[in-house]
Amino acid sequence: MTTDYASARETTEGRVFTVTGGDWDSVVNEAGAEERIVVNMGPQHPSTHGVLRLVLELEGETVTEARTVIGYLHTGIEKNLEFRNWTQGTTFVTRMDYLAPIFNETGYCMAVEKLLGIEDQITPRAKTIRVLMMELNRVASHLVWLATTGMELGALSMMIYGFREREYILDIFEMISGLRMNMAYVRPGGVAQDVPEEALAKIREFLGWMPERIDMYEDLLSGNTIWKERTQGVAVLDATGCLALGITGPVLRSAGLGWDIRKQQPYAGYETYDFEVPTESTGDAWGRYKVRLNEMRQSVRIVQQAMDRLEPGPIMIGDKKIAWPAQLAIGGDGLGNSLDHVAKIMGQSMEALIHHFKLVTEGFRVPAGQVYVPIEAPRGELGVHAVSDGGTRPYRVHYREPSFVNLQAIPAMAEGGLLADVIVGGASLDPVMGGCDR
Repeated sequence: MTTDYASARETTEGRVFTVTGGDWDSVVNEAGAEERIVVNMGPQHPSTHGVLRLVLELEGETVTEARTVIGYLHTGIEKNLEFRNWTQGTTFVTRMDYLAPIFNETGYCMAVEKLLGIEDQITPRAKTIRVLMMELNRVASHLVWLATTGMELGALSMMIYGFREREYILDIFEMISGLRMNMAYVRPGGVAQDVPEEALAKIREFLGWMPERIDMYEDLLSGNTIWKERTQGVAVLDATGCLALGITGPVLRSAGLGWDIRKQQPYAGYETYDFEVPTESTGDAWGRYKVRLNEMRQSVRIVQQAMDRLEPGPIMIGDKKIAWPAQLAIGGDGLGNSLDHVAKIMGQSMEALIHHFKLVTEGFRVPAGQVYVPIEAPRGELGVHAVSDGGTRPYRVHYREPSFVNLQAIPAMAEGGLLADVIVGGASLDPVMGGCDR
């Protein structure tokens, strides 16, 4: 008996076979090339930044195909908006991208205000507070990205520092709105309540030490050999690829295209602020890291300018048929109306009470029409397409969510690379599945 892979010879002890591995090349070429290992990564996985599922086909440790599977966090928020009045909608939309709630709220309220035709009536103080809150939120969002990506690549200290600073910003949000996240603070016509003096003092303190902390993050990571090896030249997507897929935000700016809606299509008075749009030319995970670091620096700069121009004044539009609740006075818990405010309404007149009741329960009517309002969220262009049929509820609201659009880049970044680099590439997109699935 002889085989192709084993020679034989006769001995006094009988026939002896010499078995070698020389046939490995032929085995690989004939059968192994068609075999693929399919790995299911997620949706419960610490490195998918939420309930994202990736179905990966591997040849060894090289990814030959990557598919994204979404929908595990579907909340039906856009459909729910059709059953609530226009003001109540802000309570829903704030929960979509839960790391950037102020942006969800501001985009929605700007769309409602555009349908109402009252954009020019928003008070200077309300606009300034919106910018102040958005830029603080941008820093907090980028801190979460830096902290979690650092953890995934082994920089555990960055995880601690990132969440430490974010906690400080959330404390500021709680002082201003009563809640750390999902505040429903921005309302059609303005904001829910004014910024208290103790919150302003805390912001000034934050502005004093945050620039040094950002420098510290850069010192910690930029010279680190492992960090550089894991990010430089990894998950590359050039400007052409970004434009083909509709990708915006830091991912696009890391490829060299300085598109920022705050500059190109200014809103909320951004054209009056002095700031730069950071860009890099590498188009890789390293470039996205550098862009987000520098964006935090620019956001701190904008917050400082907003603080300097925060003049006393009303925070809600003067039209009592839109301002909700009319003559707002928040209770001690930061949520419902204060007892003094309720007593005042009850004691004024029956007409005032009826007006307040109708405004809160039914809401104001919005003229029929449709608008699209884009803003620059931490992950890219956040667009709100709002449609009104002339009633007190939205006929339809649809969000152009950057997390959803940007996730298209995962196959382009991952295929042909190593399995370990899928983590880096996915993280560098900074997806939030609440916004993607909404």
